[in-house]
Amino acid sequence: MTQTGRLAGRIALVTGASRGIGAAIAKRYAAEGAHLILTARTEGALEEIDDEVRAAGGTATLVPLDLQELDKIEQLGAAIHERFGRLDVLVGNAGLLGDLTPVPHIALKQWDRVLTVNLTANFRLIRSMDPLLRASDAGRAIFVSSGAAKGKAFWGLYGTTKAALNTLVLSYADELEQTNVKVNLVNPGPIRTSMRAQAMPGEDPMSLRTPEEITDCFLDLAAPDCTRHGELVQAY
Repeated sequence: MTQTGRLAGRIALVTGASRGIGAAIAKRYAAEGAHLILTARTEGALEEIDDEVRAAGGTATLVPLDLQELDKIEQLGAAIHERFGRLDVLVGNAGLLGDLTPVPHIALKQWDRVLTVNLTANFRLIRSMDPLLRASDAGRAIFVSSGAAKGKAFWGLYGTTKAALNTLVLSYADELEQTNVKVNLVNPGPIRTSMRAQAMPGEDPMSLRTPEEITDCFLDLAAPDCTRHGELVQAY
């Protein structure tokens, strides 16, 4: 993988950055010169990815954050404004799978929890980070979608959150048509992650691509020269 410095000097926020796709994006962005703001629920997990970011030649600000605590998202936006005055890249990656079960059997607490993390938290991120993205000379926002958004048996909870996220993000993108901000969604497809293993326990993980194998897409969409906007990009 050739490092090109395409994100040199850029400020990039990645949610769910301690493992899987988020961790792979963080390491790739670090190698390309970005300063990272990384969120995850546990400080220990963030410290581990911070070591890898530093090994890749990058720097990071670590923010332990449970996205269910929605007001803390606004606090994060205020802190970014105070320290940096802008945000160049937002990657809304954090997500929960929830139970794979028939729709009538979805537990109410599960419904509320998964919708909060997968949908409402991303709305609050958009709401909080929008002024910071507009303050960038080339703001970029990228959100992680899923093929489950099309609707399939037992995936009603997770799929609903992703279908709603698609609509939210594409609406936001349409509103920014005349600005310097580019907004897109990425459907990674089947990837070797712990969430995938939880959803498909009988699947051979070695038959799947690693998170690192799809970071080219996230780099292209984060770069200042990106021209794609308002798209659901299929990364497979």
